[in-house]
Amino acid sequence: MMADERGRFITLEGAEGVGKTSLLPFVRELIESSGVELMCTREPGGTPLGEDLREVLLNSDHAIVGKAEALLMFAARAQHVETVIEPALAEGVWVLCDRFTDASFAYQGGGRELGVAQVAVLEQWVHGYLQPDLTLLLDASREASLARMRRRREVDRIEREDELFFGRVRQAYRQRAVDYPDRVKLIDANPAFEQVCESAAAVLTDALGDWEAQSVLRQ
Repeated sequence: MMADERGRFITLEGAEGVGKTSLLPFVRELIESSGVELMCTREPGGTPLGEDLREVLLNSDHAIVGKAEALLMFAARAQHVETVIEPALAEGVWVLCDRFTDASFAYQGGGRELGVAQVAVLEQWVHGYLQPDLTLLLDASREASLARMRRRREVDRIEREDELFFGRVRQAYRQRAVDYPDRVKLIDANPAFEQVCESAAAVLTDALGDWEAQSVLRQ
């Protein structure tokens, strides 16, 4: 990568229980093996303010309505983008983020039934100029996701939602892959973890090769 080249922004998405937490270290290692400087972060979170808001969103006993939930998510995101993600990318550092705005389209737009248009307004206001270069979207059946979630000792406020909610979340996520096929790559997360890693590696390898070719052409 050229010294003055902007960093790449890669996001990892998916509903609860699809295996994002397990896959993230593998993705991180694969990207770092290409020789770039990489920063990992997460949403909601990524900044002191964002982590405080994460605690409110996931672990508080407040009955948070859908609109308030969306606004809190984007408040954390605004801080995250302006103080962490954008400065890193501008310095040529690559950013790997555990969830970004596709999650808001899925959880608040779909799960909370706020709709795509409402989330899109917030997206445009907070980071209309910034979109991920690549999104790995893990997709698994609800049965597989629930089996994995049962292994956890505790669940957070959102994980306690019902089946209809998570059905809408999954449908909204899958629609993102349909609407943005060049960026959002759907990965079947139902098979064994090793197979999921292979699928993710294939997508990443292709993207890394394309970006390297683009970098060479610009030199």
